Amino acid sequence: MKQESKTDAKRQRRNVLLAVSAIILIVVGLAYWAFSSAMKAETIVRYAGMQSVITAQLTRTIKGMEMSATNVFNEVEKHMDSPESVIAALESESNLNSDVRGYFAAFEPGFFPSKGTWFEPYIHHTDSTKFEMSQVGSARHDYTKSTWYVRAKDLKMSFWSEPYYYYDGTNISGHYCTFVTPLFDEQGKLTCVCGADITFDWVAKVLAKIDDYCRHAPLVNTYRLMRNFDFYSVVLDKDGTCLAHPQDKKIIIEDKQLLSSLEQRENGVAEMTIDNVESVVYYGPIEGIDWTLAVVIPKSDLQKPFVYMAWGLSLLGLLGIVAVWLTTKHIKDEK
Repeated sequence: MKQESKTDAKRQRRNVLLAVSAIILIVVGLAYWAFSSAMKAETIVRYAGMQSVITAQLTRTIKGMEMSATNVFNEVEKHMDSPESVIAALESESNLNSDVRGYFAAFEPGFFPSKGTWFEPYIHHTDSTKFEMSQVGSARHDYTKSTWYVRAKDLKMSFWSEPYYYYDGTNISGHYCTFVTPLFDEQGKLTCVCGADITFDWVAKVLAKIDDYCRHAPLVNTYRLMRNFDFYSVVLDKDGTCLAHPQDKKIIIEDKQLLSSLEQRENGVAEMTIDNVESVVYYGPIEGIDWTLAVVIPKSDLQKPFVYMAWGLSLLGLLGIVAVWLTTKHIKDEK
């Protein structure tokens, strides 16, 4: 009889332990589900919002460059009475924005008979503070056949050129994008095509500064949630080409769905491996130019809150089960 009582007590302790353990596991599971759901929403809002902020700041910088370039072009339009006055107009306004690599005015063939067929004065940086003038139009560089010139003539409005590489063996060789504006006379005939050049090295430096600002902004850092914020930004062309990026951080886009999204200028998020690092990419179009701004975050950094919470809840659940087990051990056998 006494042996049966002991057996019943053990069964009772086991049943209590199993029941309470099951409840603990269910509670822990529900707690993690609720936390992960909230954290997924927080992650999307945080990084999609950060992508929007970085895009907006880069857009403002580009718009500022467009405004200063337009002021330069307006001066050129007012001083077309001689080649010398055109050059003087370019030089007088060239310091409006030191971020611009150079300004040019490419005239219609023979516009100034004294200059022959091609006349394209180019005022460009030699260092961070000085400009110099070059005459870059020639039979070797027939700008009238360039895509940007032909498009300006047809489009009759300002636009950003396609990215291109210019090489002439001098210090102005490099990867460029140009803000192009055609100018017309009173009869509506094209007189010249003006342009302001930026380099993608400059864009990369601007992005690095914006990234650092966002990474250390008080609103971003209020709740780090164990993350290091090891993100960085890149600029992608509509065909997926990585135009501007931190050093050694160039990304290659091969996913067809992502390439389609870039071409259609959509917002989105994608997972991909970059330099053997599993990463999450939040992307969206830049207003007024056929580029996309993408924020790249290592997946391991994104998942830190989930990993730490999973370990924390698992430990809490284990401690709860151990506590129940210790408690049930003190249930005395019936006599």
